Amino acid sequence: MSFESLGLRAELLRAVSEKGYSVPTPIQRQAIPVILAGQDIMGGAQTGTGKTAGFTLPLLQRLMSFDKTSGRRPIRALVLTPTRELAAQVAESVRIYGKHLPLRSTVVFGGVSINPQKMKLIKGVDILVATPGRLLDHVSQNSVNLSKVDILVLDEADRMLDMGFIHDIRKILALLPGQKQTLLFSATFSAEIKKLANKLLKSPALIEVARRNATAESVTQVVHPVDKSRKRELLSYLIGSKNWQQVLVFTRTKHGANRLSEQLNKDGIIASAIHGNKSQGARTRALADFKSGKVRVLVATDIAARGLDIDQLPHVVNFELPNVAEDYVHRIGRTGRAGNDGEAMSLVCIDELKLLKDIERLIKHKIPGDVIDGFEPDPSIKAEPVNKGRGKQHNTRKSTRNKSTGNKAASHRGNQNRPRNQGRRNLQGARQ
Repeated sequence: MSFESLGLRAELLRAVSEKGYSVPTPIQRQAIPVILAGQDIMGGAQTGTGKTAGFTLPLLQRLMSFDKTSGRRPIRALVLTPTRELAAQVAESVRIYGKHLPLRSTVVFGGVSINPQKMKLIKGVDILVATPGRLLDHVSQNSVNLSKVDILVLDEADRMLDMGFIHDIRKILALLPGQKQTLLFSATFSAEIKKLANKLLKSPALIEVARRNATAESVTQVVHPVDKSRKRELLSYLIGSKNWQQVLVFTRTKHGANRLSEQLNKDGIIASAIHGNKSQGARTRALADFKSGKVRVLVATDIAARGLDIDQLPHVVNFELPNVAEDYVHRIGRTGRAGNDGEAMSLVCIDELKLLKDIERLIKHKIPGDVIDGFEPDPSIKAEPVNKGRGKQHNTRKSTRNKSTGNKAASHRGNQNRPRNQGRRNLQGARQ
């Protein structure tokens, strides 16, 4: 099947061709015709399946087919995402696929000044990509009007709920017209997601292209047992001996990410850290340098587990296993995308064996182990409780709604790598 057979406009087909794609992915084949027909969707798709293009292409075509109002452009499509990185990625897809169409789009998220965003919104846009908190900042400052939205997309809805955005989402939904097309995408279908979908969607088409919590077959997974004190040494050894040029490494905490990147740089391996305490500018620069090859290793917390779109990323390393098993699936989903092969390695110490079992139970298979010569674990070391990163970083969220500067207004939304239940509790408290 080709993109031409899906009924897309010539301008969209041209943009797809210029992007280098010729054959749609399974979710694109299923979703595009349904969205073009105006039906609501409940989509289950893992990262790296082509989901973003799967809703962006038909969304653009649908907007072109609607009657256009004269005067200032109203927002006719709203895409909500959980993180800044994912918002930026979706906005870039809208720009790339819509570049031959007379549609305007913009993206709003926290961590950057709110005023340039307001100027773009005041001029009028057809498509708005946003994180929930920053969107409500604009609502409070009367720089957005959502009463003309024809299409709503909730991307990675499970992650938004996990991060405590349910109250924000409810506030936003109350500002939208009742008659609209709604597209909900989620990697998992929890009871909370189903409850939201039942209230929001009207006779939705259910589209699932991968078993829930499944890992991509194109990703080779391996566990390297090692003592905690030798993890950094082993990581440097693997990068150097195997000549890895682009490696995404995950840690549990922001402090751990900073410390590891500093240690790698001392080892002669150029590395940068990306996490919620970094400014948006620093995060954007670090990601750009990583994509361009200036930075060899990007050390990230789980804020980067979703939304980072890195072409043909070959290696993902779990320097520390995540506290929540589902995050393992999202982390390693950064590699092996769009049919490319990838490697996911986990450096596991004795403290993390329970976390490993939780992951294997979730993905329903055992991950092969490989002890690296010279890095054999010391059998005399006993397991200690895992530091789950709870502490000062979870008390930094402070409500700054109605502040005039975007940096302050968004600072509390940067802490997106907190443990999920803890984060939900704090976020809900801040909203009520």
